[in-house]
Amino acid sequence: MAKAIMIQGTMSNVGKSYVTAGLLRVFMQDGLKAAPFKSQNMALNSFVTNEGLEMGRAQVMQAEAAGIEPSADMNPILLKPTTDVGSQVIVNGKAIGNMRAVDYFKHKQSLVPQIMSAYNRLAEKYDVIVIEGAGSPAEINLKKNDIVNMGMAQMAKSPVLLVGDIDRGGVFAQLTGTYMLLEENEKKYIKGFVMNKFRGDKMILEPGIKMLEDICPVPVTGVLPYTPLDIDDEDSLSDRLGKKQTDEKNIFICVIKLPRISNFTDFNMLDSVDGCEVRYVDNGKELWDADCIIIPGTKNTIADMQWLKERKLDRMIRLMNNEGCPVVGICGGFQMLGRKITDDMGVEGEIKNINGLGLIDAETVMQSEKTCINGSKTLDGISGLFSVLNGSMAKGYEIHAGVTKVGDKEVICSGKNNVFGTYLHGLFDKKEFLNKFLTVLSAETGKKISADFSYETVKEREYDKLADMVRENMDMQAVYRILGKGM
Repeated sequence: MAKAIMIQGTMSNVGKSYVTAGLLRVFMQDGLKAAPFKSQNMALNSFVTNEGLEMGRAQVMQAEAAGIEPSADMNPILLKPTTDVGSQVIVNGKAIGNMRAVDYFKHKQSLVPQIMSAYNRLAEKYDVIVIEGAGSPAEINLKKNDIVNMGMAQMAKSPVLLVGDIDRGGVFAQLTGTYMLLEENEKKYIKGFVMNKFRGDKMILEPGIKMLEDICPVPVTGVLPYTPLDIDDEDSLSDRLGKKQTDEKNIFICVIKLPRISNFTDFNMLDSVDGCEVRYVDNGKELWDADCIIIPGTKNTIADMQWLKERKLDRMIRLMNNEGCPVVGICGGFQMLGRKITDDMGVEGEIKNINGLGLIDAETVMQSEKTCINGSKTLDGISGLFSVLNGSMAKGYEIHAGVTKVGDKEVICSGKNNVFGTYLHGLFDKKEFLNKFLTVLSAETGKKISADFSYETVKEREYDKLADMVRENMDMQAVYRILGKGM
């Protein structure tokens, strides 16, 4: 069975996912077969495996860092928020329904056998499992029947590295307070502290580190510098959502920042291309300079279409499109491009139907059964500006609860004039499609842009950069000792 080490954090967004990915890359480089694991993830960024199973994007990113195929076993429980107090619950890659938070809290302990079955399947195939926690282990109101932090560490008998975010300030209080709020039988699992996102001279930290180690009998095993990386982010706390355009010579792509936006990682690679910038916007004024507008995926298409109307963004999108600005829709955004969305079954809520943007001749009917498919499709039926995409072998994945038709024909993509929509997530990750798409925008805008770009190459470079940063700033000998001794 695999050895295990767990990365927990003092709060959300301290960098647990990146630290996990960095260790996985180091282990891979050192000749070990390593895999990520997160028992329970809450995120709207998800992925579909080759088996048609849904899982969180963070574990997909970590699997890429480890050089292995993503598996739903790496994330046996995925919670996709549908309201402020409830989520769709996905177990072993399949949706089992929607639950209010209070109901899920009562139900989650019954999922332990499925969590451990998934973990043990991985442990039989790999040398090392790097487990990621969620939020903080010191959320004392949630500790009962915990299955993702100390509860998971105990089930896997895994030592823990606790990560704090020094960039937010108060890292010594974060680490000390978290440790002190743990039960005595939990404290023994903490084998090292890691300070993440440090800017400056490490010598300044030395007195504080000594005092911290005097207060808590835990060594500081790493001080990781603030390192911008072009790697998938896990959730809406991503810094990408606040980016602004910096060069008017670049192709400027505006992604509509829907309230229930999902899978915004679809567009990370566009922001990696020289001569291309992506900005997330939620008001019409910010659309004026757009060279292309993208409507992304959403967990609730009808509610977010209603939001577009309330903010008059639907009018602005149509106006910009009539003035020549290309509009692209992905998944829920594809559904919004059509004339009408119908939900007689109440799959998404109380609104039974709503008019879409009317930019393509399509209509969508919501269905209770969710479509989860990963594979290749040959695009066809596209007219107008994006007709060059016809015949492209598009590799991507579908996650949606509706059927879209043009006339009597069910479609996964459609386009006319300067509008294109598709159900396929992950399209821009693939070189052939990305370069054709960029060529269209470059010709339309007259702005120069790279038309020979491989995001796979960029990601490999970034994972190696992350591993180098971890090696240089973490005591890897101590990590291997912790890993070897276990619990």
